[in-house]
Amino acid sequence: MKKILEEFINYITFEKGLSKNSQDAYLSDLSAYLNYLEKRKCSLFSLTYKEILFYLESRKKEGIKVSSLGRFLISVKMFHRFLITEGYTKIDPTINLKTPKKGFSLPYVLSFKEIENLLDYLNDDTEKFNNKLRDRAMLELLYATGMRVSEIINLKLSDINLKMEYVKCLGKGNKERIIPVGKKAKSAVYDYLEKVRNKKFTDKKNLFLSQRGDKFSRTGFWKIVKKHMKKVGIYKSVSPHTLRHSFATHLLERGADLRFVQEMLGHSDISTTQIYTHVTREKLKALHKKYHPRG
Repeated sequence: MKKILEEFINYITFEKGLSKNSQDAYLSDLSAYLNYLEKRKCSLFSLTYKEILFYLESRKKEGIKVSSLGRFLISVKMFHRFLITEGYTKIDPTINLKTPKKGFSLPYVLSFKEIENLLDYLNDDTEKFNNKLRDRAMLELLYATGMRVSEIINLKLSDINLKMEYVKCLGKGNKERIIPVGKKAKSAVYDYLEKVRNKKFTDKKNLFLSQRGDKFSRTGFWKIVKKHMKKVGIYKSVSPHTLRHSFATHLLERGADLRFVQEMLGHSDISTTQIYTHVTREKLKALHKKYHPRG
């Protein structure tokens, strides 16, 4: 259980881009949850709806506030969804439990200028496998497609078709989607394949590989993003997921249809995609306030 919990914390850190405070909250909630299950000798992989309710009731008897119970439930629900996504189980005992409604925080996005600075810096290919060619290809493709970190590190060579300019992506719930690849990302991936990857690792299936030929972990990918962000002077709280947020926001700012963005992101529910319309509205309000004479 300790190993799975560590994997989950890595997931919310490097894939979801959650803050240190959020990570600590999830760790606290789930440690208490797993201790409870261990004491009751309940298997995490065959729990029922009723056993989750018993757990919440036990926390309530301990004097936990209703608002805190809501947070506990959110933690537990996300954890069980993670177990399904990672193939540990097919059963989600929390699926019919509703979490209390709450406000949401707008995702942080990079400006188009910040994205340009980052990718232009990576365009210097003088360091052969000193990894700029590979890193440029990964980040160009991430920004071009809005893929999740887990999706891009699991891409196979056979998943990308540079001639037809698309990538085949296996997302949550093993749902496959086809995403267009623009000319900049196409060029970056082609350079990486021709000058680095295909010369060193002809027997490997994954598209992006470490210098030793291993598949990337979420942690490894996050470290690459963080390193290059600092190189171009971006010290804000960013993660690989920030490029996904930026991808969606920049498309909507330039007039893309919300349904099109939903399809590209692989969201099953359009309400998940709609958060990016709030981001663009917030930016419009800021521009109005800055430039309107009576703003």
